[in-house]
Amino acid sequence: MKTVVAVLAFVTATLASDVLELTDSDFSTKVAEHELILVEFFAPWCGHCKRLAPEYERAATSLKDNDPPVPLAKVDCTASEETCKKYGVSGYPTLKIFRAGEFSEEYGGPREADGIIKYMQTRAGPTSKELNEVADAEKFLSKSEYGVIGFFEDGESELAKTFQKTADAMSTDVRFAHTTSKAVQDKYGFKNDIVLFQPKRLHSKFEDSKIKYSDDATVYKIKDWLNSNLLGLCGHRTQGNAEKFKKPLVVAFYDVDYVKNEKGTNYWRNRVMKVAKKIKGEGKSVYFAVSSHKDFSYELGEYGMGDVSGDKPVIAARDERDRKYIMSDEFSMDNLEKFVRDFLDDKVEPYLKSETVPEDNDGPVKVVVAKNFDEIVNDPDRDVLIEFYAPWCGHCKQLEPKFTELGEKLADESGVTIAKMDATANDVAKPYEVSGFPTIYFAPKGSKNSPKKYSGGREVDDFLKYLAKESTEELEGYKRDGKKKKKKTEL
Repeated sequence: MKTVVAVLAFVTATLASDVLELTDSDFSTKVAEHELILVEFFAPWCGHCKRLAPEYERAATSLKDNDPPVPLAKVDCTASEETCKKYGVSGYPTLKIFRAGEFSEEYGGPREADGIIKYMQTRAGPTSKELNEVADAEKFLSKSEYGVIGFFEDGESELAKTFQKTADAMSTDVRFAHTTSKAVQDKYGFKNDIVLFQPKRLHSKFEDSKIKYSDDATVYKIKDWLNSNLLGLCGHRTQGNAEKFKKPLVVAFYDVDYVKNEKGTNYWRNRVMKVAKKIKGEGKSVYFAVSSHKDFSYELGEYGMGDVSGDKPVIAARDERDRKYIMSDEFSMDNLEKFVRDFLDDKVEPYLKSETVPEDNDGPVKVVVAKNFDEIVNDPDRDVLIEFYAPWCGHCKQLEPKFTELGEKLADESGVTIAKMDATANDVAKPYEVSGFPTIYFAPKGSKNSPKKYSGGREVDDFLKYLAKESTEELEGYKRDGKKKKKKTEL
């Protein structure tokens, strides 16, 4: 009997989970019980969710003993559809952070246990640090990143409350602190103000190192103000903040190293800033940044630059359509200014990573490369079904004979093209987005700027039925329901 009890106890302990299970009926109540909670929205059949499960469990076990504890929860979206719909869940797994029962932010951290633990530990403390003494403020501002300080006479004022709400919403983007200390306010000369402080490493004569907020005290406007000023005239672009830079964007790539060589890093940055200040001072809409050529070697490869050697920066740019441009001349302020002006005036030829246009392209599936993309895919007279593939992709290899058969069946259709493109060897133009292989799009001849991502079956009949239904004009050989038309016989 004792053996049975021991076994049952072991099984129970083994099956016990530190991840809270929430449903439609108790989601709001349970989430509101915690100051901070991470929630995973999942589907039992999802492969990515299954891979995440043991990592999520490990993180939950560790974080329950954190100071303060950070609970992790999950919601099965196949059983609790109402909650998942309420929070806009459209893919699995989706992870969201809630504070005091309210949605706070999308989880943007790693999907492995140690990464989840570290990410959530940084969220567990207050979103705005209280500065009680001058030494606290000096320590806060000594860091190498931007910091925002709210200087308040009354910590319960509407401005202070609005500042706290802003901190709750943006603590992953910038560090926040607040103070009601007269000594701190006297030291920095601000009272009932919100001020953005630039880190010392980025100080220059080309822009203010302190910016005071002067608009209405609303969360929306403060967030907009911060987003507009956080990167400065010429920001330090890293892998962690690269997506925050707006386009058109001009980037100087060189040995950017603010740890070992701050002076050398700012030597070149100041030269870029001088040009940036002049051009932006004329009202031109363009953004500037400096990036480490080592950290962004993969991106330089996309520009066809390969290894960058030498002390001087190399310059590259992207426009609002994400097209790429390269300054071919050696870096100088004069050359940079000319390049930026020509870039903005559309006088520079975009750089395209492209295979050679095939000499013979009469097969049932048209071969698309970057250089003939417009000619084939954006043909105004034809609907196009295009597969973006990778040569090493197993699913793509399985699809190849089916796509060829589809092309053969539709060879006599005058209004439809079946095409394929190696997305690893050619630049993929916007608005197409390829994050996995194969990715298939349908581009109707009248809506080339709004292609539809194909998500149906991958058998020949599945593609035929889809094209028969979606084609701009009815196919010559197939009805709208996908059935083959009978050939008319002459009497």
